[in-house]
Amino acid sequence: MLAIYPFVGMDKKPVGVVGLPWQITVLPDGSSKVFGLVPGETTLGQARARLGDDMELAIMAAAGEAGSLEMYYGQYRAGLLSAKLVLAAELDIESLQSMRENAASTEILKSGARKYVLVEEDHEKAFAAVIQTIAFIPATDLDHDTIIARFGEPEEVITRDDQTHYLYPEKGLDVVLSEQGKEVLQYVAPSGFKRLREPLDQ
Repeated sequence: MLAIYPFVGMDKKPVGVVGLPWQITVLPDGSSKVFGLVPGETTLGQARARLGDDMELAIMAAAGEAGSLEMYYGQYRAGLLSAKLVLAAELDIESLQSMRENAASTEILKSGARKYVLVEEDHEKAFAAVIQTIAFIPATDLDHDTIIARFGEPEEVITRDDQTHYLYPEKGLDVVLSEQGKEVLQYVAPSGFKRLREPLDQ
């Protein structure tokens, strides 16, 4: 197991370090801000201007689905933390299908999903899309005590198969603790928390 010290070894509010996963600001209008991004408001283009150009744009689609537009950072870093960052944006089905048909390359992943890498001609339209979900996948492993120390007591904890979900609807956050795979921190606008909560009832 990888050390979790990057999560537990920093002060609650490290001076000069921003963009950390527990630095979630609930704004006056009820929206939330994390990594300098506001789910439901920030566009992929605005995220790129803040986070940098070292990213990839692609449509990720399961069999029989139109898929979703994602911007992927393989090496996101803040302070001692290293992670993968995936920003999923909302786009109409017609645009998704068009981008898939124009894809620069296509890859079948181990999960069975298909990855359609966007051609540069489709980037401008993609950058105008609004982020709906942010996934932060830390390089370090997490545990129960670390999650509570950093994010506080969750409103609800749900276990499904080998995953335990720590739910923080007021922050728009679901921390997924996995026994077999990697931990994932999922962020949405608090008003759209059902996007994360409802699938757990299925």
